[in-house]
Amino acid sequence: MAERNKATVEREEALLMSYQDSVDRVPLLWIHGYPLSNLLWEFQVTDLADIARQITPDLRGHGRTESAPPPYSMALLADDCVRLLDHLGFEGPVVIGGLSMGGYVALEICRRYPQHVAGLILAATRAGADSEAGKAGRDQAAELVKDQGVGAIVEAMLPKMLAPETYAEQPDLVEFVRDMMMETSVEGVVGALAAMRDRVDSTGDLPLIDVPTLVVHGAEDQLIPVSEAEILATSLPDAELVIVPGAGHLLNLEQPDAFNDAVRVFLERYYED
Repeated sequence: MAERNKATVEREEALLMSYQDSVDRVPLLWIHGYPLSNLLWEFQVTDLADIARQITPDLRGHGRTESAPPPYSMALLADDCVRLLDHLGFEGPVVIGGLSMGGYVALEICRRYPQHVAGLILAATRAGADSEAGKAGRDQAAELVKDQGVGAIVEAMLPKMLAPETYAEQPDLVEFVRDMMMETSVEGVVGALAAMRDRVDSTGDLPLIDVPTLVVHGAEDQLIPVSEAEILATSLPDAELVIVPGAGHLLNLEQPDAFNDAVRVFLERYYED
């Protein structure tokens, strides 16, 4: 994996947010999922450096960004990301990419800050809110991590984060993901679970998001079915759908070449001069 650059920016409420920033190309903000960090985007930061200026924050309580007391909300996480863009001096809109919970944050940015959104990359995510059973599961997970620590969540989730074949045949990648998940603080896990539990249903907002969108999903995703990606692609006015074979929930790590090719084609089509 490429070495991660380190930087922090002082935020409201004295939050120090860790982020990585690359070169002066098409601006692309990558938002990681739960319970991960900006290390999720290592293959993208390296392989797409010639076409995109990539900003990859660690959300609060994840990676190297400091924790803050929960609960969190999608509005709070969206505000964090937009304040980072303001800190970096972006005056125009940027392409926003999000995986899983990062997709929820991206849709919240669309709702709260549409002027900041030039396009979307929605990976392994959905528009709908949690069911009542799903909300109960979030609460149970929060109690588990408060009682037993982050490791209990990691061991329960990790086999579901990757395609079965990936999990069985790529032990180095499994360990990389495990280590990344273990960097998340208890406050970060509990806060993110509350934010996901209480997020609004974005399905009705999709027809109003009139920017180019790439919807990309792993064919073997065990956490979010492909049908959710199809809902996104058919409901957004200007969207294309790419299904990546042999990939699970972390498709950009499992099949980085296919994922990066889809992103490159998308960026060249809409954002290259």
